[in-house]
Amino acid sequence: MTDLKLYEEMVRLSRAGEPFVLATVIEQTGSSPRKAGAKMLMLSNGTVLGSIGGGKVEAETIRAGRKALDEGAPRKLSFVLTEEHGFACGGAMTVYVEPHGSAPRLVMFGAGHVGKATAALAKGCGFHVTVVDERPEFACRQEIPGADELLCCAPEEAFGHLKLDVNSSVVIATPGHLHDFAAVRGALKSGAGFIGLLGSRRKRETLLKILEEEGYPEEQRARVITPVGLDIGAETPEELAVSIVGQLVRSRRSHGALCGGDPAGRRAVPADGDL
Repeated sequence: MTDLKLYEEMVRLSRAGEPFVLATVIEQTGSSPRKAGAKMLMLSNGTVLGSIGGGKVEAETIRAGRKALDEGAPRKLSFVLTEEHGFACGGAMTVYVEPHGSAPRLVMFGAGHVGKATAALAKGCGFHVTVVDERPEFACRQEIPGADELLCCAPEEAFGHLKLDVNSSVVIATPGHLHDFAAVRGALKSGAGFIGLLGSRRKRETLLKILEEEGYPEEQRARVITPVGLDIGAETPEELAVSIVGQLVRSRRSHGALCGGDPAGRRAVPADGDL
């Protein structure tokens, strides 16, 4: 398979939101079955496209690719091409294994000023955005052109059309408390990894009291983050969107922050030091 076809397949998978792994030979010395630049694509269903040389090297790379996709972290593999790896050429290879996960999903309940601003900013930050609002004049392309999906229905009806998992976030900012609380109940029945509700602390107390009276256990009630958004003193819809999406990004990156070092923009800087 040519590199062009591999690139075309990567574009197709990315647009479809399907995870995959790209393995690339980044260094080789001596004799080796494939040279630097050789690529192999591994799909989440086990399909392999292209080759980096076959043998035990390729088998170990495929196993590493599965782990990289599960953990969401790239890795480098070094091989000395001995008979143990199915080769007797005596060369060496280094393979870079790079996972590409599906885009994190945001379901935004409410297409008012805050919902519109949050959906637009989240889309720019790499989220697959679905907006839910039962008002046709709000849930339309003219109002929210960048959304991947628009659902014009009541919150309780929307969950029949949604598949939410741990990589999915739900943010709720509908025009009324009844719709807000209906969306919270639906989100709690799903596998969403993040559930946020816009509102005051008084609204939070009311919601938690109602959920408790309805029999929701403490661990379920604790899943609801309200008021949603980082405390940055936000007031305008755009500022609220920054606080909300900032919290979504922090939640999305938390696993990488624990696994990775201190990339720029992620670590806290306690004090300025000497230059």
